[in-house]
Amino acid sequence: QVQLVESGGGLVQPGDSLRLSCAASGRTFSTFTMGWFRQAPGNERDYVATISRSGDTVYYANSVKGRFTISRDNAKNTVYLQMNSLRPEDTAVYYCAARLYSNPIASSNGYDYWGQGTQVTVSS
Repeated sequence: QVQLVESGGGLVQPGDSLRLSCAASGRTFSTFTMGWFRQAPGNERDYVATISRSGDTVYYANSVKGRFTISRDNAKNTVYLQMNSLRPEDTAVYYCAARLYSNPIASSNGYDYWGQGTQVTVSS
């Protein structure tokens, strides 16, 4: 089993920044491709970003490219999502996910483990 716990969400104003963290336990963290997804009320769960096992390859949704940065620290069993220039449309529950296969993908169906989510609200 793998347990994933997100943290770092909160209420911020447009233009502010947040750093989300996802701590993993139960398996060797470096084994997993990691991803971030988000889900707003009434919407589907959308892809945000993905990072490879070693951290050398990253991908982003077009909606966050240039504003968000995904990174990982395998020594700390943690993946991060740095979010800058936040917009009201970024408001959602953000989920961390782990994939057993090596290639980073955007589909939520390709991920095997999920965290509980952390709320990010961007509002004036």
